[in-house]
Amino acid sequence: MAADTSKPFFPAAPHSALLPSRSAASRASPEGSYWRSFRSSELVSDAGFPVTDLTFAPAVADGASPTLAASWSTSLHVFSGDPLEKLRRISVAGDLAFSPSFRCDGALLAAGDKKGVVRVFRADKAAAGALRTLRAHAAETRVVRYPVAGGDKLHLLTAGDDALLAYWDVPSETPVFSVPAAHRDYIRGGAASPADPNIFATGSYDRSIKLWDARTGNTGPSLSFSHGELVESVLFLPSGGLLATAGGNVVKIWDVIGGGQLVHSVESHVKTVMDLALGKMANTGETRLLSAGIDGYVKSFDFGMLKMTHSLRYPQPLLSVACSPCGSVVVAGSAKGKIYMGNRKKKAVDEEEEGMKSVGGEIDWVSPEPEKSVLRPNYFRYFRRGQNEKAKEGDFVIEKPKKVKIAEHDKLLRKFRHKDALVSALAKNNPRSVVAVMEELVARRKLVRCIGNLDNEELGLLLKFLHRNATLPRYAKLLLCLANKVVEMREADIRSDEKLRVHMRNLKRMVAEEIQIQHTLQGIQGMISPMLALATR
Repeated sequence: MAADTSKPFFPAAPHSALLPSRSAASRASPEGSYWRSFRSSELVSDAGFPVTDLTFAPAVADGASPTLAASWSTSLHVFSGDPLEKLRRISVAGDLAFSPSFRCDGALLAAGDKKGVVRVFRADKAAAGALRTLRAHAAETRVVRYPVAGGDKLHLLTAGDDALLAYWDVPSETPVFSVPAAHRDYIRGGAASPADPNIFATGSYDRSIKLWDARTGNTGPSLSFSHGELVESVLFLPSGGLLATAGGNVVKIWDVIGGGQLVHSVESHVKTVMDLALGKMANTGETRLLSAGIDGYVKSFDFGMLKMTHSLRYPQPLLSVACSPCGSVVVAGSAKGKIYMGNRKKKAVDEEEEGMKSVGGEIDWVSPEPEKSVLRPNYFRYFRRGQNEKAKEGDFVIEKPKKVKIAEHDKLLRKFRHKDALVSALAKNNPRSVVAVMEELVARRKLVRCIGNLDNEELGLLLKFLHRNATLPRYAKLLLCLANKVVEMREADIRSDEKLRVHMRNLKRMVAEEIQIQHTLQGIQGMISPMLALATR
């Protein structure tokens, strides 16, 4: 049977149900593709204890393998290589280990324990014991930080659940200074500034963030502001002028140079955020803020554009997160003893992307999107543009006049409701506004009539105002004359009402005190005048 050649073998366009969804294509952003290129695996399958802290050693040389320190149970575990492999285990004398911190050259590793002791170890060799032991804390030492900037190798900052803050001279094992009550609750977050080796930040369960300067000693924090939730982690952004804090399910970014002003607030987690870290994107060199939470997510936030860029999902609640300096490894520690590692192979990813491009050109078919028509002045939609549309070159911009807010008494004066305007100004209890209304009523010759039309409650407001402000030098000339007029006109009403009599007694007492003050001032003037006369001679 001959084939029917009148119809093409392939249709001109596939059915709409067979086309890939546009939403999936839109989700495949360059940044999303980058983070999905990490191959996830379990670096430690069952540590038996929560992995409380993870930190990478600073990059000393280009191309060096990343070195990771993890704390769980009573030990520090060091991993290195590409991919990461376990090198050694450092025991912390039988106590739970917290907060490992590498020195700026990566040669030393410091960590705290449950009893408040801080120990310094060799990071490159499995030494028999600690090189230095720092004893000052009486509770868990949850914050141990070496300075990041300036190549400072001699000092160390520690803080713990006893609310003690200590700045150490490590070689002599003595504190340079210490602040016994740096916060009013546990100190759980700390960070060293990347711009100045003397600047540190701490966060506490008292919901406050404080900046400390090692040059000023224990004189107090240089800056303090409130996060609003129990603070779990604090981290300086690369410039040193911005500070990220995590507490509750909120991550906030602050401008510390501007005095602790809130720049942005991120509420992308549904449970408590436990740790913050900086992640470098190897393909572009840009830096992202990574946050790990008990909800099992690691969120990537672009703090330059102030937007969330990607989310990584893990099967267990997370307590810690870290990214290698080169950006090729991302690790996350869980509350159930597992360390998840994401390793990015650059060559494999590039080959995979090239293969996807070549294959996609032959098989994948996506209908082209219709071109958006350009708006021209001869289109009706051109004149229906929204208020967010920016003016182009050549457009004539008409500024919308700003609406002036008019006070209530001004509105009433415009309607010639003079008594209501006076009562409205008296109710606001603003002397400047009340005197302005009275002067306007004097100019209109309506003030005396308004006083005569006031009821007892409104008259009480007027007497109370006169009692408080009649002796002020700025308003005394008008208000004292007004007080005499009120007493003269409303004497019968004042005698018949108990509340008005109380206001009148207060006014009388105020006048007596003012007269006594004037007599005293006249006596002082009499004593000073002869001395001034002698001085002029």
